[in-house]
Amino acid sequence: MDLMHRWNRKVAVLRALISFMLAAALMLPAPVAVRAAEAEAPASAAGAGAPLTPEAAEEFLDAFFASEQAKPGYVGAAVVIVKDGRIVAQKGYGFANAERGEPVDPAGTVFRLASVSKSFTAVAILQLAEQGKIDLGADIREYLPDLEFDNPFGVPVTVKDLLLHRSGFEVRDPQVEDMHSDLDLFVAMEDFVRERMPPVVRRPGSAYMYDNFAYLLLGLIVQNVSGQPYEQYMREHVFEPLGMTDSGFELKGEFLERLATAYDAAGQPIPPYAFLPTIMPHGGMLSTAEDMGKFMLAFLSGGEAPGGGRILSPESVAEMGVYRHALHPRLPETTYGFETPFQLPLAGSSDKVLAKLGDLPGSSVMLLLIPEEKTGVFFVANKSGALRELFYVGFMATFFPALAAPAELPAFEPASPEELAKLAGVYADLRIRNLVSRVEVNEDGTLTLSDALFGPRVLRQIGDGLFVDNLTQRFTAFGTDETDGVVYMNEPFLNPLGYARMGDEPSGYADVDAAGAYAPYILALQSLGLFPNEPGLRFEPDRPVTRAELVYDLLRISNLEGSQTDTYAFADIAGHPLASYVQRAYEMGMVIGDGRGNFAPDRPAARQEAAVMIWNIYRLMFPEELFADIPLADGTASWAEAAVRMMAGLGLHGPEVTLTEGGAVDFRSQALLTREEEAAFLYQLMFQPVNQIVAQLMAQKQAAVPEAGEN
Repeated sequence: MDLMHRWNRKVAVLRALISFMLAAALMLPAPVAVRAAEAEAPASAAGAGAPLTPEAAEEFLDAFFASEQAKPGYVGAAVVIVKDGRIVAQKGYGFANAERGEPVDPAGTVFRLASVSKSFTAVAILQLAEQGKIDLGADIREYLPDLEFDNPFGVPVTVKDLLLHRSGFEVRDPQVEDMHSDLDLFVAMEDFVRERMPPVVRRPGSAYMYDNFAYLLLGLIVQNVSGQPYEQYMREHVFEPLGMTDSGFELKGEFLERLATAYDAAGQPIPPYAFLPTIMPHGGMLSTAEDMGKFMLAFLSGGEAPGGGRILSPESVAEMGVYRHALHPRLPETTYGFETPFQLPLAGSSDKVLAKLGDLPGSSVMLLLIPEEKTGVFFVANKSGALRELFYVGFMATFFPALAAPAELPAFEPASPEELAKLAGVYADLRIRNLVSRVEVNEDGTLTLSDALFGPRVLRQIGDGLFVDNLTQRFTAFGTDETDGVVYMNEPFLNPLGYARMGDEPSGYADVDAAGAYAPYILALQSLGLFPNEPGLRFEPDRPVTRAELVYDLLRISNLEGSQTDTYAFADIAGHPLASYVQRAYEMGMVIGDGRGNFAPDRPAARQEAAVMIWNIYRLMFPEELFADIPLADGTASWAEAAVRMMAGLGLHGPEVTLTEGGAVDFRSQALLTREEEAAFLYQLMFQPVNQIVAQLMAQKQAAVPEAGEN
């Protein structure tokens, strides 16, 4: 197995970890890191920030990258800060390649800009709009005449909808199979779009969902309207006028030679990789920190570079800086090419700051622009992680505390119990469907928001549709679409780049008692669309679940699709309708088969088999000894004991699991898993705050260890 194949498999496993263990795998480090940084950020009165001089900027950067908080977060990094038409700091830290001892050179090291590419694609669209070649309010079919897609809403998708991430398209994010090691492979944008084109599933313009595919379409529009290949247009009309000689979209030649080595969150190098399509207007730009300084200087000067090159008129630059939608004004969403910065405690997000974040394996990027202050910051690290969040908190607290000050909110009329009741239900992120949460109404007029990241938090109303949570002091907003009555939520950790949608009212099942012990699990999953939601259907709660059905359901709640390969690891899944999902589970290490080349997809799954499938993912994060002290009743096979202990310890089960008189867990391990029991498994996997539970278990074990000197 070559290195790239091992990395691809690692990516698949990491995606499963993100899905199964939202808090532990990826999402938790950012808020925890930011909150830690807030505790140590310098206290400044609003408006009393330090002057952003070259000396102050360098002092801040050197102290930040030397801090104990920052050191684990990067192998190499580069930062450029501009202010009032000049570069005030441009520095590199750490290594572009640690194995060879090559330091980061802000003028020479090439980095992947990931989604910061979108800001440049937006510039190209605005250029063509200035020339009268594109109408931002026009149907995109005018510029993509050969593109076919379903849109049942009678409202066109406009260029503006694409720019603002409000197209209504079904999500089409890059997949594991799109990442590859053949750097000579070329797949054209138009061919890729034709193959992957999504349908419209929401009324265009109605809701915010971060949309990579929308910016891919914008790149194709640039290509079609200009008559030039996208990368050529960008070179001639954006990069060359600004003197950005070290920027492009094709990973070859000198760009490849100077590319910073990527490192994963554990600090291990990632082999060079590419994505499909080969030219990515939504995430494939390559550049140096020095070149990004040139872009910031031009943007903050009304579109004109210091050398006289112009990319946009001052009017178009101003248009790119306008936030156009929000569930609440303290939570602005997107502009043409930019999005809201990170929320800060009791402050929300400032509409005075334009941000663009980017992430690829081993690349973490942030572009910040504060037009009123003529200030810009470009930050890039060649390691995955939350370092940029730490940087943002420290930078704003040091130099622009007024933009991070607690919000001054107008008076409001508290919502009535009836109005609050309309917000209660289960929600799913529009883009990543397995990011789910539950909202409940409390008697004192507050809400409880529960999710797998933090567990339950109390939301207190502080404005019209605006709430603050008691744990992080961040804002959450709710809004109802006036046309179709759909309730949306914008929450800062699970839904920072888009809305969560309240699930539909569950219709229930003829054979499920609404007051039964398993009804809450079944109806919640029905509301989220994971089970059919039509009147008069039967659920068959007592029917055993087959092994293939279980795999399919586990991958569905993980937001994972079936494998694209036509070569299967198990002989007996060929031709099976769920073969691609079983193969995906094998590629992730979730299932291994019977040792004789078979999987037995239609055999009913025992409860302990289900536990092992889940444990095969969780064990990559949690040590087996964490659950070793949990006593089990008789009946669990030795090969499943660790998995069953984990399921019991994390509460990943329904009411069928009980304790014996002696305190042992009776998991009913060898019994067949029924559909209602599977519903409980699935629900708990999506909602249970496993990271908090693990932290408590670790604290208990640590407290039980005798201190030195004790007998």
